[in-house]
Amino acid sequence: MTALERAIADPPPVPGFGTRSPVDGLERRSVGFVDVLAQSVSAVAPSAAATTIPMLVAVVAGGATLWALGVAMLLSLLVAVTVNQFTRRIAATGSLYTYVSRGLGTGAGFVAGSAMLIGYGFIAMFALAGAGYYLAILLGRVWPGIPQTPLFAVALIAAMALVVLVVIIRGIRLSTRLTLLIETVSVGIILVLVVTLLVNTGPAIDWSAFSLAGSTPANFAVGAVLALTAFVGFESSSTLGVEARRPFASVPRAIVWTVIVSGSLYLVATYSQIVGFNALGLDLTSSASPVNDLAGAYGVEWMGLLLDVSIATSFLACAIASTTALARVLFAMGREGVVPPAFGATHRRFSTPHVAAAVSVPVVALVPMIGIALGWGLWETMETLIVVAAAGYITAYVLVCVAAPVFLRRIGELTAGVAVRAFAAAALLAAGVVVYLVVESASARWIGVVVFLVLLAAGCAYYFARRRRHPWLIETIGVYDVPVAADVLGGAPHPDDLPGGDGRSGS
Repeated sequence: MTALERAIADPPPVPGFGTRSPVDGLERRSVGFVDVLAQSVSAVAPSAAATTIPMLVAVVAGGATLWALGVAMLLSLLVAVTVNQFTRRIAATGSLYTYVSRGLGTGAGFVAGSAMLIGYGFIAMFALAGAGYYLAILLGRVWPGIPQTPLFAVALIAAMALVVLVVIIRGIRLSTRLTLLIETVSVGIILVLVVTLLVNTGPAIDWSAFSLAGSTPANFAVGAVLALTAFVGFESSSTLGVEARRPFASVPRAIVWTVIVSGSLYLVATYSQIVGFNALGLDLTSSASPVNDLAGAYGVEWMGLLLDVSIATSFLACAIASTTALARVLFAMGREGVVPPAFGATHRRFSTPHVAAAVSVPVVALVPMIGIALGWGLWETMETLIVVAAAGYITAYVLVCVAAPVFLRRIGELTAGVAVRAFAAAALLAAGVVVYLVVESASARWIGVVVFLVLLAAGCAYYFARRRRHPWLIETIGVYDVPVAADVLGGAPHPDDLPGGDGRSGS
């Protein structure tokens, strides 16, 4: 027997490990890179974003639509590499909430947590509403006589919310693989349309698509922030840090590749849409459903049905992924005592945060339903929801970009390059979101700005009230996974975790 074999057979004891992780109950180290990547890709919903965001950006950015998307991609990459300063060192389920807590303290961490709950929650609402919008169009094509009433839209959203709840409770592998399958098929359909448009418009580059005509600095900034909403959620794979088999490798790769691949798709899809409408002598902003109109104009009407299916299912995948992330942030807060401990419970069979999911999904579904009941159309409701979601995400991104250099300096690993990238991203994002909120507050979507500010203020007030009653929260916020005795060859439990100790659980 070799020395290595003897060491494995009879390893020397390594004392001091707990028997349970602080996030015990989740299925630790159970999902591979594909599942982790699927979480981020589905949260971004590239096929749905590629067919809806270009039109929304073009409305405010004018001819600078492609440039606005390019800037948004660059900013997203800066945020991604900054977030990865944490994902390479901490396996957490609280995502940016946990990271900011570790960098800037519990107060800033809870602001980031509130912003992430707003971001994940309202993007899930936006996705459910979007799925309902395109599913209604699809059903109208198949059954022309079907009544397109508000009650019908509410019923569609309720049915899809039930699907979301079942999928995320049943287990992370089911939700990630289902959503990845949906997105793969949907992106394939979009690429077929893109190739069709580029073939029909000819091989020459249409340089007018790169014009900055009709765009002012303020409009460009708003367009870039709006384009950023096509990328938000790319960091959501970090909520699977506990469940990933190799979190310090797979999560960082998933985050960066999600931005690169989705950004490339957006640029190509946007260019093809602009060129396609230019060739018809029309404007992208004149269409309520650009890809469907282009499919009809270029003789591929049959793709209209497939596009409606792909966009609706992509939105549904986004709702599943965003609610998955939302439930895991609430799970982390429940384990810390910030919210009721029931949110930190996991399903005995499926090892998922079922209580957090069961609370989140009805709220996510109810908000767009209320918008419809108040007489808003589904599209108008979506425009308002995306304002709230974008403001929440970007606020959290600003905080995590500030937190990363502070965290790295504390542990003695800060470099000049990281600091420059992080602070540059923070400054650009902070300026962009301020301009965005100011401009949107003067638009028909002003209610979205008010809702964001009220919710963020309410979250901060809740935190300070909770901490005043429970001062020990300052020590518990920022929970993340740690090695336990079973993870280490020769690992021996901490004395307090053994019978006769002080009775602690090891968490």
